[in-house]
Amino acid sequence: MVDLQTSAGVIGIDVEGERAIPILFLHGVGSDKSVWKGQLEHFGRHRRAIAIDYPGYGESAFLPEATREDFARAAWAALDALDIDEAHICGLSLGGVVAIAMHAAAPDRCRSLIIADSFAVHPQGQAIYDRSIAASSDMRGLAEARIGALMANQDPAVRAQVIDTMSRIDPEAYRLGARAVWLADQRERAAAIRTPTLVICGDEDAITSPALSEELANLIPGAALDIIAGASHLANLDKPAEFNAAIDAFLARIETR
Repeated sequence: MVDLQTSAGVIGIDVEGERAIPILFLHGVGSDKSVWKGQLEHFGRHRRAIAIDYPGYGESAFLPEATREDFARAAWAALDALDIDEAHICGLSLGGVVAIAMHAAAPDRCRSLIIADSFAVHPQGQAIYDRSIAASSDMRGLAEARIGALMANQDPAVRAQVIDTMSRIDPEAYRLGARAVWLADQRERAAAIRTPTLVICGDEDAITSPALSEELANLIPGAALDIIAGASHLANLDKPAEFNAAIDAFLARIETR
């Protein structure tokens, strides 16, 4: 766990492993880099695995009026500070939105995209954003109200960790994150992607439904789609073995081309 000084300010970062093409993990609007602990342990055995906090989240410095473009710039700045030119980019929910923005900013630096439980545009985005803003003054109350929709995993310790993590988010940072994700319309950007792409979604995700992942995969030429049975919105926590295996298989295919 490191506070990394970058051209975009201080960014909180966790890193495991070395060698091979790195993989960067991008968290959702109600989380931080800690959500990727299991993925860092798994992928760090064979490559450098990295997770960051967006500006205002976790250990990263707050950036007033930060946008999804600022989140993307911060992610590239963190990789720059680590002397990483090219990486696989994996994002969940807001992280998927940021991954698409990262690709738009620097497509040649994206070895692949892995977009989980996300979308190009959400048909209920404005309504979800409005509800998020209205509830953001009580982050613990919001987390406790949303946990059932966020995950299928019934492990009390895992659910408590998700609630505690969301409770610690600065409400203003959360509001900026909510704007970045729920008001996004990146259909043109998605259609322009020519980078190998895997789209993942839990089949029980009621927040960003499998239909939205199917739509996203259809927008991106050649994208693969993997629907994970028994997983909800936080697919990497609901079904970590299946989530990791889907990425492993995808990386094995594209890295041997």
